Amino acid sequence: MNATEARNALYALVKRAEEDGRTTLICKGQKRQDRVLLAPLDLLPAARKAEVLPSHVLSAAQKDFGDLVTRAAQGQPQVLLRNTTPVAVLLPADAVSAAHSSDPVTDAAPAGGAVNSPRNPERASAPRRLATLGDAIGAVLTSGQAAGPLFGLSGLDAATGGLPSGRLTLVAAAPNVGGSLLGLAAARQTALVDGRKVLYAASGPNRADIMRRILAAETGGDYPRLKQGRLTAREQQVAQQLVQAPLLIDDGSDLTADAIAETAPHVKDLALVVVDRLQAAHSARLPLSGDRLPDASQVLASLARTLHVPVLAIVDSDDPALLGLLDADVLVTLAPKEDSSKVQVTVAERDFGAIGSAYLRPDLLHARFLDAGVAPVDRAGVEGTARSLGSAVEQELAEAALPYTSGAQQGLPAPLTHVLAALRTALTNADPEALAELEPPLAEAAAAPPHLPDTAEGRRLAAALQAYGTAASAGTSGQPDAAAAQPTADRGQVPDGDEEDDRDGLVPGDEEDEPEGSVFPALRILKDAIARSKMHPIPVIRTEERDNGPWPLISEDMDGEPRWVHPDITLTRVPHIKANGKRVRRDQLEVPGSFGEGVLCLIDRNGSYPSACSAVPLAPNNLLHTGPLDTFDKTQAGIYLIDIPQWNRTDMPHPLGRIIERPDDQGRVWVTTPHIKQLEKLVREGHLPVAPAIHDSWTGKANESLFKPFYEATRKARTELVQAGGEPYKAYKTRLSIALRLLWPKREEQRSPFWRPDWRMSMVAEASVRHWSVAFKAVQEGHTLLALRNVDAAVFWTPDGTPPSTYRIGTGFGQVKAKFIQPGQIIPEGDD
Repeated sequence: MNATEARNALYALVKRAEEDGRTTLICKGQKRQDRVLLAPLDLLPAARKAEVLPSHVLSAAQKDFGDLVTRAAQGQPQVLLRNTTPVAVLLPADAVSAAHSSDPVTDAAPAGGAVNSPRNPERASAPRRLATLGDAIGAVLTSGQAAGPLFGLSGLDAATGGLPSGRLTLVAAAPNVGGSLLGLAAARQTALVDGRKVLYAASGPNRADIMRRILAAETGGDYPRLKQGRLTAREQQVAQQLVQAPLLIDDGSDLTADAIAETAPHVKDLALVVVDRLQAAHSARLPLSGDRLPDASQVLASLARTLHVPVLAIVDSDDPALLGLLDADVLVTLAPKEDSSKVQVTVAERDFGAIGSAYLRPDLLHARFLDAGVAPVDRAGVEGTARSLGSAVEQELAEAALPYTSGAQQGLPAPLTHVLAALRTALTNADPEALAELEPPLAEAAAAPPHLPDTAEGRRLAAALQAYGTAASAGTSGQPDAAAAQPTADRGQVPDGDEEDDRDGLVPGDEEDEPEGSVFPALRILKDAIARSKMHPIPVIRTEERDNGPWPLISEDMDGEPRWVHPDITLTRVPHIKANGKRVRRDQLEVPGSFGEGVLCLIDRNGSYPSACSAVPLAPNNLLHTGPLDTFDKTQAGIYLIDIPQWNRTDMPHPLGRIIERPDDQGRVWVTTPHIKQLEKLVREGHLPVAPAIHDSWTGKANESLFKPFYEATRKARTELVQAGGEPYKAYKTRLSIALRLLWPKREEQRSPFWRPDWRMSMVAEASVRHWSVAFKAVQEGHTLLALRNVDAAVFWTPDGTPPSTYRIGTGFGQVKAKFIQPGQIIPEGDD
């Protein structure tokens, strides 16, 4: 990179150096004469002692980055700090290159090099990175989840521990057993769930086959019907949503292992390579077949080591002789059982043997596998018998924790994850001593369990922890309990078919008008406000039109909520018990001493959503395709496809918030009118150099007063009810929330007088823009912003009792509540 690019990406480059050991070559000057390496600390152990060498916190380093590059190039290493901890170092590249020879192994990456890029013969080489045993132990003890991509199948993820980076994993299965579906499962989990980039090299299926299989697996639609091109409305909607998925498919002719190895380095931020498939039988038209497979396997193994990414290859054979020739690092073998509803998967490592096993349930109609429990493996790698050690309560706790200990689900504290994983190991190995040692930490965890998500997996684990706690208090946790609840075969599993989407929180009956005399008839007021408009709005887009035009392009990510924490601040989620006894998680911010004296000032904006209704720009009628635009037309409103503008400030989040987290392959995002107007204003004020180009658009005649009568009625009701409090105020907030959510109900069966996702997302985006703008004004006046979250929460570092002057304290719309807490205390507001 040049120095300017590296300055803008400094935090990301430091994170890669710190976590992945990746080194970046940075050049500065017209002739690129200043050359430095942004490197992990392993390359210069003395850098771990910050007082030995010149050291700079990241925020200061980014500001003076050009000078630091010059000093480092002249032979003065510069240490980069996160708070007070060294995390990376700038070294003179040419000196490192002269001191160490290149890696003599042609197919290996330069040690410590930024290996996710094409090999460059002119690139400065670096010494081999050596890790102490202490480094390895520290990494294991601080990691609560699998580091590599997952299959998204709890049992299999527990057996594999995730797909290891830098290694070739081979899935071996006879034809018609479904080996390719495991490759597809890993690709879906990595690209669609985790949002990380996948290269899918398809030697057997073509891109249309892959798309249909993904669609069948995601929607529960019948794959044979999808092959005929017959899609339901929901399947078409899901297909449109998948357009943004970071999944790259290469189904070109003459696909060889060398071609894959040449393509992969050019894929930026690559997380996984899937090769589907290696064909045992020779085929003249498929290079990845027959006697060419051993050589192809070696190329793929070298690719994994060079790029330090997992490579997952599927082979349509379980012949031990062939598998021995392929010599994979990890071998995942599928074997059908007599019970056709189960397939056993055995996981083995080279030179170590079988390390785990799991059962999967084939769902070939929907092109996927489902979990079917864990299969015990004895020391010879043969399926064993169920262990008798452990009570039913302990067995259930181990099974309920599996989605979290496998890494398929996130959210448990690392210590609890390790304890629950150790419980499974103790039960599997029939180790009574280990089980006895685990009783105290398990009882402690059950007495104060963490907050778990309201999902099938979360509810099951919460119930299992509660049952263990009850048994422990009675002194029976280690004894079999015939009366204990036994897990059913499919507990915690998503049923076949379409999964219900209840994220909007609406229930049948919410769409009905409030009865006469209700505290606040929000829905009736909103309907009346729209009906009174002289523009004759279209409140409902017909069902048959929702799968076409602009509607599939609109998503919840267009809200632009910040969800940001200052890069020098450490945020931790800690357990907390509310006054009513409910166990929740709260945020705790660690503020470094470099911020000086102060306290945390918590800002809570009142009525962010209804306030946004006062002047949100909307298109009351249908959106028309207006294509690329030279400039933004203030008389129009709708959605716009734009480049993500560069934002170099580290003291404020990006103006587009979380919208920037899901760009398309060209780095573009869809935004609503409030964010377009915000960017235009930032350009006028000189905070952005130029307005982003509008590459596509769907717009209609703009109106900012459509929701204004609703806003006025809401403000008046709040003024009257906020003082009264109690049930009337609670009813007011509930009906207000229901009315605004009914603008875009997610479930097809949910009736509503509205269906305008553009209205809903524009209203939320307007609230986000206002929240961001007021916080930015405070930062411009010299206040220090620690965190900006959702559309109403901000945290500043201020003198005690002194909120930023840009905020108006009060109970009305547009005003805020301010609270002050000491450093180290938990933030009382937060997600329960």
